[in-house]
Amino acid sequence: MSLAVALTRAQEGVAAPLVTVEVHLSGGLPGTSIVGLPEAAVREARDRVRVAIQNTQFEYPARRVTVNLAPAELPKDGGRYDLAIALGILAAGGQLPRESLHGCEFLGELALSGELRPVTGVLPALLRARHGKRCVIVPVENAREAALLNDVEVRVARTLAEVCAHLRGAESLPAPRNDDAMPSPAGSGGPDLADVRGQLQARRALEIAAVGGHHLLMIGPPGTGKSMLAARLPGILPPLDENEALQACAVRSVCGLPIEPGDWKRRPFRAPHHTASGVALVGGGSHPRPGEISLAHHGVLFLDELPEFDRHTLEVLREPLESGRIVISRAARQAEFPARFQLVAAMNPCPCGYAGDPNGRCRCTPDAIARYRGRISGPLLDRIDLCVDVPRLPLSELDGARRAQDESSETVRTRVIGARARAMARAGKPNAALSTREIERDCALGDGERALLQRAMDKLGLSARAYHRVLRTARSIADLADSDRIGRAHLAEALQYRRGDAGAAHA
Repeated sequence: MSLAVALTRAQEGVAAPLVTVEVHLSGGLPGTSIVGLPEAAVREARDRVRVAIQNTQFEYPARRVTVNLAPAELPKDGGRYDLAIALGILAAGGQLPRESLHGCEFLGELALSGELRPVTGVLPALLRARHGKRCVIVPVENAREAALLNDVEVRVARTLAEVCAHLRGAESLPAPRNDDAMPSPAGSGGPDLADVRGQLQARRALEIAAVGGHHLLMIGPPGTGKSMLAARLPGILPPLDENEALQACAVRSVCGLPIEPGDWKRRPFRAPHHTASGVALVGGGSHPRPGEISLAHHGVLFLDELPEFDRHTLEVLREPLESGRIVISRAARQAEFPARFQLVAAMNPCPCGYAGDPNGRCRCTPDAIARYRGRISGPLLDRIDLCVDVPRLPLSELDGARRAQDESSETVRTRVIGARARAMARAGKPNAALSTREIERDCALGDGERALLQRAMDKLGLSARAYHRVLRTARSIADLADSDRIGRAHLAEALQYRRGDAGAAHA
């Protein structure tokens, strides 16, 4: 029977559905046809595969070759199916044992010389293959990300000839080396919080944001340290566990971005320019690809000069901020990407940047300031937990040696890890992700605290969403204080960070 079957994986968002490559040889005029909803790059595989087989000193069948990629309703694109198609053709023609393809999955694009070229999305494919208990053969240039998984049998190859020799039992393919995949000590390297002089209130807000995974907005004139503070947030966050790190790396793999073996457990930090489009920020395209919010999954998304972003671009953040995911829908396909990121934003108080400066440098009219701050919608501000001023500091604060209050990232990180551990032991998730029922259970208030919150809601005009976010923030402050209940001081501090709701939206 001139029929052979090989297995491979498609790329659909960060998922990797299984694709069965069926190859049949029949009589008739020689030719190759590929069916199963192939796109241009897959249809062109027939020429790449034919020349690669010939240059590997195998014989390309002088028969009618039909290649079916199942399931037929799944669009196939890219060169990732080349290796599986070539092996299926060789097995169908009797040049490879058909049974040698069983229990294996194959990923790789073929060069005309028969060499294997790397493909994107290898890590998501391996994550799915671990449930099938099959060996996965990938190009050697994908070995780094393949080495991140210890519970999947992976072999790496440089050429089609090496894969064929392995399947024949003549020569075994090596496994990827996993000694280079060991992460560097968490928190090592990177900018240190001790470099920031003064700004005690902003440093405190940054620490609270790190404890609970809260979103943060910093408002201040140019050059006061907003960008410095944001860049140091990943250094005080708790380390990623292995599952979170693999999810973050899977997004990078889909985008074809390099994964450094020693740093794969570091929190992502993405800082797109304010000219970025909505598609660049949330993802999209005819073949949906992840955007910046997905590349920041389990990490930090920093938006500097927030009002300079296009308003429509900012509005597309509203749903991902709540749900932690983004769904890109197109006529022929739909892709879902993870987007559980921590938003840190920075802005000036006015167009010139100096509103409220003691020297009176600002010449902006009230209408100009209102229009500038009005570029950020109320619904988006409502989703930001902490709003803090970052004022200009006097020379006495900047000059001289480091002060005791200028703590290092390592010192702050130790406190953050302890407070986050209390939240995880209580609810199994950061405080910012607490559901309504979990808020009722873990953020119960006494009579005095409830009365204070009621007065604040009436005065500040807080929404129901803001009410829940205040309670989540207060819970993080209480965790930092190692308190089992939310006290009046914890709630008052959480409320002071909501003052920006009225100030930023209506000033």
